[in-house]
Amino acid sequence: MGRAKKGRAVHGIVLLDKPEGVTSNAALQQVKRLYRAAKAGHTGNLDPLATGVLPICLGEATKISAFLLDADKAYRVQCVLGVRTDTGDRDGRVLETRPPPACSAGDIRRVLKRFVGEQTQLPPMYSAVKHQGQPLYRLARRGVEVERRPRQVHIHRLDLSAWGDGRLVLEVECSKGTYVRTLVEDIAAALGTVAHVTALRRTRAGPFEDEACRSLAELEAAAAEGEAALDALLLPADAALPDWPRVAVPPYMADFLAQGQPVLVPRVEAEGLLRLYRRDAEGERFLGIGRVLDDGRIAPKRLLFETRGTP
Repeated sequence: MGRAKKGRAVHGIVLLDKPEGVTSNAALQQVKRLYRAAKAGHTGNLDPLATGVLPICLGEATKISAFLLDADKAYRVQCVLGVRTDTGDRDGRVLETRPPPACSAGDIRRVLKRFVGEQTQLPPMYSAVKHQGQPLYRLARRGVEVERRPRQVHIHRLDLSAWGDGRLVLEVECSKGTYVRTLVEDIAAALGTVAHVTALRRTRAGPFEDEACRSLAELEAAAAEGEAALDALLLPADAALPDWPRVAVPPYMADFLAQGQPVLVPRVEAEGLLRLYRRDAEGERFLGIGRVLDDGRIAPKRLLFETRGTP
């Protein structure tokens, strides 16, 4: 017999406003403990310095976490020109100082325009990217620097929202895998100086905005009221995919999908990935993610356990 999982079977998405000073994994473990969840995962690391949107998937909702990882993000970042640190943020050791450049807001905005669109970034040593199974930040703490592979990222929007006394506040919308600390350092280099991040907030992750997030204190208050109050804060798994095409199928097709078999649904014009729902007399229930095949049939890609009737 297999080992029974500890915790309860609770499923859905918690929109956490990650506090400053804790790692994403530490925040995840606190939420998992509050919900007494058997299974949990977050959808993209935030630096300990950073705050903001950290969607945490519980139970079967973890099956859609990869699609949130792939989603675009938005940030508000404050940085100081003229000081470079080894981590790229205020938690690091100062490596270099220079006089702040004599530039206007117009000069800065002209430079920012050069960073909008596709570009190549080199992941910083203080990052969670792994080298031979080890996160780079662990090597960096030992003073070891290794060769990293550049990655393609896309900056969708980059605006200057405040400027003065050598400090910038930027609004950034970007693709997954973008390192805002690296972007800040690259912008500073284009301005003829160096810089580091002093504050960072993720304001959006995929469809989720920071206004909808709950603090750890709010979750703890709900936990004190009981599991029902906590569970009332959960979003359904399909809330992560609001703009995807959706297809509802009758029960007999849902059964075929549950067995891994593609089905032919009339009048489906979607391509690629879509949301699948089971439609019966009681309404529609989210089944998971399907994929449109070349011949027009829909194949299951990632189904939730309820599809198969597992308790």
